[in-house]
Amino acid sequence: MSRPRIVIVGAGFAGYRTARTLSRLTRHQADITLLNPTDYFLYLPLLPQVAAGILEPRRVSVSLSGTLPHVRLVLGEADGIDLDGHTVHYSGPEGEEGTLPFDRLVLAAGSVNKLLPVPGVAEHAHGFRGLPEALYLRDHVTRQVELAAAAKDRAECAARCTFVVVGAGYTGTEVAAHGAMYTDAQVRRHPMRTGIRPRWMLLDVAPRVLPEMDERLSRTAERVMRQRGVDVRMGTSVKEATHDGVLLTDGSTVDTRTLVWCVGVRPDPLVESLGLPLERGRLLVDSHLRVPGRPEVFACGDVAAVPDLNQPGQYTPMTAQHAWRHGKVCAQNVAASLGVGRRRAYRHRDMGFVVDLGGAKAAANPLGLPMSGPAAGAVTRGYHLAAMPGNRVRVAADWLLDAVLPRQAVQLGLVRSWSVPLESASPEVARVPGRPERARQAGTGTGERDAVDPGAERAGEERSEEQPAGGPSRGRPDGAAAKGRPDGEPAKNPPGGDPAEGRPSGEPARNPPGGEPAENQPHAEPREEQPHGSRSGSTRASGRPRRAAETARPPDRGTRKPRKTPGTSGATRSANPAAPSGPTRSADGPANPVPEPPADQPSPGPDIAPGPVKRTDGRAAEGDS
Repeated sequence: MSRPRIVIVGAGFAGYRTARTLSRLTRHQADITLLNPTDYFLYLPLLPQVAAGILEPRRVSVSLSGTLPHVRLVLGEADGIDLDGHTVHYSGPEGEEGTLPFDRLVLAAGSVNKLLPVPGVAEHAHGFRGLPEALYLRDHVTRQVELAAAAKDRAECAARCTFVVVGAGYTGTEVAAHGAMYTDAQVRRHPMRTGIRPRWMLLDVAPRVLPEMDERLSRTAERVMRQRGVDVRMGTSVKEATHDGVLLTDGSTVDTRTLVWCVGVRPDPLVESLGLPLERGRLLVDSHLRVPGRPEVFACGDVAAVPDLNQPGQYTPMTAQHAWRHGKVCAQNVAASLGVGRRRAYRHRDMGFVVDLGGAKAAANPLGLPMSGPAAGAVTRGYHLAAMPGNRVRVAADWLLDAVLPRQAVQLGLVRSWSVPLESASPEVARVPGRPERARQAGTGTGERDAVDPGAERAGEERSEEQPAGGPSRGRPDGAAAKGRPDGEPAKNPPGGDPAEGRPSGEPARNPPGGEPAENQPHAEPREEQPHGSRSGSTRASGRPRRAAETARPPDRGTRKPRKTPGTSGATRSANPAAPSGPTRSADGPANPVPEPPADQPSPGPDIAPGPVKRTDGRAAEGDS
């Protein structure tokens, strides 16, 4: 008799713990497959420390294959599910496609970015949800401080030194607290010639900081923020974002080059394609985390609306504390459906919250005991070390080094602005030239933004920072991923050549290497102008200078089979016609050996531009890592 096949979609806190617990319970009596776009489990609570230069990125990335030795890892993203045919269709990281048959299915796909209908946010805001966004934000903040130090104009220096964070929940509060310490340390070593110091602003429509926590802890967090010079404005948010500033709801204007969006998220739209009952975008399940009418399908984490047995008529919130506990109960019930052990209903007990404010400061209420100051800082870091499923020694070593050595404030330029768009269904994966994009879009599944009242953004859909159960939970109100920029300017520079504009000699480059004029080269043709709000290419149609990432197009590699379509029971997600997934290839071979790249995606090739791009808005061009 063949062993049962279990497929788990997603390796967040819920999916990771489901796989780990199932591996222990089944004892090699089942084939467990984990489908995830990355090969690591991200410990999100420590992500602000990555952006602040305290921890290296790999410290918060736990290897899936290394910690789940008896689980088969498949890299890819689920495109559709055929419930009647018991198959999951997925797309791999290099565009390959495949199907995974299952006898038991666990849906733990997590959540995606939720965008509010605020003009300019999708084009000009940074997000904060995954490693690519954290690395980009670290580089961007470092670059702005360095450019401000070299600026002679006080207005430009002040704008570059102003950082606006929207969302005063757990993520936004920690980003502002750690960011203020990081920029202050830079300025202490290299003072501004104009005497201006960095300014951080924290905005939220809520009446107080950390509204999910006890009021005493909120006051503690706000006091620490104000002592560090953070401008905390409650009852205020962004009304419009532009390339050189933001217009606030109170009518004031703030000149800035940095807008960090930490507002909220929504369940992954994968579950919307299944045709099953939903509760505010989440899949309805019973107290045993099983989908009614589908005994072979389970759901947990952010995509599941799990009844709260402690509060009849309510559902458990989208927090990591619940996601981690969902995973354990889900694994036990999946094993029970295979004849191993007994099934159990999901019940929980609130263990409290922890918020790291940087340095020795924190706010926490473990087991309902309010704490602040160094004591809360020690409890917070001790909890994180105990809760992490790996890398504990390395994290502790980085903390020790940060306490005795100055931080390295350098920009590596590994993540470009166009590779981390705010409107992305996969904020955990940076966009790569030539790689097809996912069909589903963040926010609605059709590419449209959620028309959500900003004042209601916290009504049950705020995402907690991922934390295991058994300890304090962190609310996740952040809006995830970094910004999507429209590519509204034609790229001017052929790869390998000198910059076509702005050369030191003032002479534009005429002929790239190879002797052929640039205007006759296929890759030298400018891209078409894209409409406002389209998903980004290598440059940005805004006033913030960006360097073009013009690259050579890859040669055609022959035919490619069409995308498979799952069965009728689980409808696949439709692709957004405005966002093609990659170069199209004919089954009979290409008519042109050099295909035209899609409008929403930069050409494959080197990720470093050979020179500045000519701008159409009158602003000087400058480099952007």
